[in-house]
Amino acid sequence: MKISLLVILLIFTSNFTFANSTYSDQEHRKLKAFSDNETNGYLNGKGMGFAKPAELNSYPGPRHVLDLSKKLNLSISQINETEALFNNMQKKAKEFGKILIDKEIEIENLFLNNIATPEVLDTLLIEAANIKAKIRFAHLVAHIQQKSLLSNHQIQEYNKIRGYTGDKNTQHNHHH
Repeated sequence: MKISLLVILLIFTSNFTFANSTYSDQEHRKLKAFSDNETNGYLNGKGMGFAKPAELNSYPGPRHVLDLSKKLNLSISQINETEALFNNMQKKAKEFGKILIDKEIEIENLFLNNIATPEVLDTLLIEAANIKAKIRFAHLVAHIQQKSLLSNHQIQEYNKIRGYTGDKNTQHNHHH
């Protein structure tokens, strides 16, 4: 009897342990849909993995190319063009990032103010998705343009330095 009571008590108390949502403590965020890190990433035009298909298929990113300019033996012209490319990409990503954050605030306010309807939500979600697509487009296009500024040797060297060769000794953590 004591054993079964103990088992029931353990099961009962363990249910309370697992009752907390993975969202607990997120209700205090300024914007619930994104972490502070994600929000800052959008507002600052960070890559946030948007260009992985390009980056991991030999389309180098301008930020990383600039960081590796000496190792890639970039010419002054390549550096200048890459800087312009990066600045243009980041400007667009920041502009669309701000618009996306504003759109997410609109979505959140529907629920905060208890006025959410499927029709309004559908419209806002489509708008937010289109804005996010524009951010991703800005990053991916920059990778396409960057590739055209580099020689095949520089691209191979970039991939090697970034650890995309399959050689475990040269791999680095990638936070794009």
